[in-house]
Amino acid sequence: MELNIDEALRYAGVRGEPSGALRRQAETVAAALTEAVRPRYTYRIFEVKRRGDGFYLPGADILLPGESAARMLAECDRAALLACTLGAQFDALLRTEQARDMAQALLLDACGSAWVEAGCGEAERELQARLPGVWLTDRFSPGYGDLPLALQPALCAVLDTQRRLGLCVTESLLMNPGKSVTAVIGLAARPQAARIRGCAYCALGEKCTLRKGGKHCGN
Repeated sequence: MELNIDEALRYAGVRGEPSGALRRQAETVAAALTEAVRPRYTYRIFEVKRRGDGFYLPGADILLPGESAARMLAECDRAALLACTLGAQFDALLRTEQARDMAQALLLDACGSAWVEAGCGEAERELQARLPGVWLTDRFSPGYGDLPLALQPALCAVLDTQRRLGLCVTESLLMNPGKSVTAVIGLAARPQAARIRGCAYCALGEKCTLRKGGKHCGN
């Protein structure tokens, strides 16, 4: 599992080729982060039932409404619900850096986003190894497209994230610790189309409410 420096720099708002000095700085921050904190994750697999109002997961008692879920789960009869976090330790590191050096804190925050993304990728690889012959969709999260952010508490409850990961959802539907992701991954019998992930490529752009709050959906 590796932290993608190019992805971290995109999360930091860098466009185009970064300077050598900036890349080296990011690499130093990333090395310290990956030494101090490891992503933790949990997931469960559920049957998917197509309904008129969306895609229903009976075992989780969760309905995934809207066009985004319909597009991602169109060929799926099962789905995995995933949660991944860097935990409270990362939040503490970030607060310390913000009090000391805001430029360095920006890079640490961006590296944190890339590191939790790497954790999600590791969970996907484990899931794929457990299910040979099954094809995974890209993961998508509450807040992506028209999938409601209000699904966040239900996903965390089904995955028992507070006990397993120390992860809970605030009244404003943000996750605590902050560098955390919940997601849905469709499971299909044939290859699924891939998307380019990341805030830099998202159609929501600057309209995204998560980005305005300094968060991201993990896609």
